[in-house]
Amino acid sequence: MPQDGDDAMSRENLARVLDDMGLGVFTVDEDWNIRFFNREAERITGYSRDEVLGKKCHEVFYTQNCHERCQLRQAIQTGRKSGKTRLDIRDKSGRRLAVEVSAAPLTDAAGAVVGGVETFLDVSGTNAVRPAAGRSHGLDEFVGADDAILRLFETLTLAAGTTAPILLLGETGTGKDLLARAAHSLSHRRDGPFVKINCAALPENLLESELFGYKKGAFTDARADKPGILQTAEGGTVFFDEIGELPLSLQAKLLQVMEEKRFHPLGATSPRTVDVRLVAATNRSLKTLAAEGKFRDDLYFRLRVLELEIPPLRKRRSDIPLLIEHFLKHIGEMYHKRIAGADPAVIKILYRHDFPGNVRELLHVVEHAVILAKDDMLHTGDLPPYLAQSAPRKAVADDPGPLARSERDCLVEELAAHGWNMAQTAKTLGVNRSTLWRKMKKYGL
Repeated sequence: MPQDGDDAMSRENLARVLDDMGLGVFTVDEDWNIRFFNREAERITGYSRDEVLGKKCHEVFYTQNCHERCQLRQAIQTGRKSGKTRLDIRDKSGRRLAVEVSAAPLTDAAGAVVGGVETFLDVSGTNAVRPAAGRSHGLDEFVGADDAILRLFETLTLAAGTTAPILLLGETGTGKDLLARAAHSLSHRRDGPFVKINCAALPENLLESELFGYKKGAFTDARADKPGILQTAEGGTVFFDEIGELPLSLQAKLLQVMEEKRFHPLGATSPRTVDVRLVAATNRSLKTLAAEGKFRDDLYFRLRVLELEIPPLRKRRSDIPLLIEHFLKHIGEMYHKRIAGADPAVIKILYRHDFPGNVRELLHVVEHAVILAKDDMLHTGDLPPYLAQSAPRKAVADDPGPLARSERDCLVEELAAHGWNMAQTAKTLGVNRSTLWRKMKKYGL
């Protein structure tokens, strides 16, 4: 008969085996308290086991299935293993992760159910939403986990595998350049060149020669043949930034490239063939420009085969903590500073700002704060003056309270400021955790 020491040794060996698994594993007792949390579970969620042991599992994972369609609850109640299912969980920083989970009951020697075990596998990468830096979600260097951004990633991933042109729409500073590069890196042309041309940066005569190249003698200073961007990008991708600024005279030549795969360099008597993928971006309405006669209808309709719009930062505020973390890593390295994060008050200020400069403005705000930071955290005093002056007011007697604001914005702001900790957020909002949970469910949080 095994002794207590033998049982302890068996449990220790089992724990070592579970720690070496490539799956996240955790167990709960009959009261839903977490009793075991393996290394892969720590890696996926960002929580250490010391932080979660003894906590209720729904306080850690915040999934849409908690309390109602919980796989673990089903396994414990029925005494049978559940099938695999996919759902989203929240990691420690509040980011959504797609995971595949399965659950089974835990029984004692007599066969009585005493708890449950759940395994989960991070499957975020199966939608081509892969880490851009550390554990941030993104495509290449474009970072985001907002639902609208994830849908954009999925569409772009599908579009990237085709030869169709892509038209990226969005305000200045939303990251159109980064998405264009992501489209290239996801395509079969990834080993070819990626060449960018800014249609607003050059006068018409220089733009034409830069784009199409020229033959020797085409004009006074043309002392030798010069290949254009289209030729140097052969087999790759050409990114036309600010396509709305392309002169009408060059739009016809670009349309010929798209439809016939050929063009005439300046001074050439015969055309050159070319095989490139076109990605274009604009912060202007090409439809409006076409109606005004400033952009060719035929080119507009040819470009908009795959039209993707990047939402401004004010419409994806839940990505602000994620972007801050991403920027802190790179800017910290640039200035040889190690910044661990931002004070909740900083997050609140940034959530309430509309960011007319979008992600680019946030990048500069974080850089300003890193430069001024005196310790390993960003504080309100480190922010640019125009933001620091908008620090949240302390509650006063006639303050209607945070829930009187737009409820969803308030929830996201407060949850992010408290690292998606429900207990702290509920306390700040003056509601109980069950009320907070219902409101999060209501708004898909």
